[in-house]
Order: sequence, then structure tokens, then C-alpha cells
Amino acid sequence: MTDSIVYRPIGIIHSPYKTLEDMPIQPAGAKGKEGLIIVRPEFSKGLRDIEGFSHLYILYHFHRVKETRLEVTPFLDSKSHGVFATRAPVRPNPIGLSVVRLTGRSDNELRIVNVDVLDGTPLLDIKPYVPEFDVFRTDAVGWLEQSSKAVASHRSDDRFSGS
Repeated sequence: MTDSIVYRPIGIIHSPYKTLEDMPIQPAGAKGKEGLIIVRPEFSKGLRDIEGFSHLYILYHFHRVKETRLEVTPFLDSKSHGVFATRAPVRPNPIGLSVVRLTGRSDNELRIVNVDVLDGTPLLDIKPYVPEFDVFRTDAVGWLEQSSKAVASHRSDDRFSGS
């Protein structure tokens, strides 16, 4: 087992969210919010044929996270849970995941909608979202059973900023 893994950002994500307090906590709360992904020129060949997909997974680094916690009180609950049972950013590997709609491409720039990411976030990877591969009928959503419908109106706060 390797003790360290090093990733290099492939680009940067721009969004309308300049502070954590503005930001939605999931793409469901960011409907219609436009963003821009700028992929580093040396990776632009990797964007070939991406226009054929309406939605993308974007994986990114939570660059403002200053600490790791194994138990957290997430945004949609008042009880503590293990970090791996949440989408909280204070993870051992602070990697975020969102599904966004791709609305256009110009060279190494991707226009996206439904972005829920802080402006200036380093982009680690992009993958096409394919419903036949990625949509599963679920039987349980754990502690989120009662509160997941509130996600669209909920906003971030400073609980994970390390302040």
C-alpha cells in the first residue's frame, strides 16, 4: 500500500460562489447556476468528443479544507455521523464530486450549469455521466431519508472551514 498519492490539477472551476456561505451544498441546490471549467492547455486534447455528453462528473479538491474529521454533523442533520456516511468536505482525502450539465465548449473551456463548487476550486478529473452506467434504484439512503428533500434550499456555512 502506498503512503502518499500526488494529484496534479487538470484545471480550475469558476462559479458565482465567492464565499462558503453563498454556496449550495449539492448540485440540486444550484439549478441554473452557470460556471466555467478551464482545463490546462496541456490536457485539452483529453476533451475531444466531450461535447457528445449532456452531463459530466467533475472531481475536485476541496482546497479550503484545513482539517480532517472522522465524525461530523452534516448540513442536513443535527446529529453526528461518520464522515464516510456524509458528503462533508473534511475527509481524509478532500475530494469533491458533482454532476453538472455541459452547455458548451470552446477549446479548453467548458461551460457548465448546476455548479455547486466554490470559485477557484482545483479540478482533478472529468468523467462523462452515463445514466445506463450510473443510475441505480436505491433501497435506502440512511440518515438522509428524512432530510434529503431540503437540499435545494440549504446553503453552506463555516462548519467545515477550520475556523
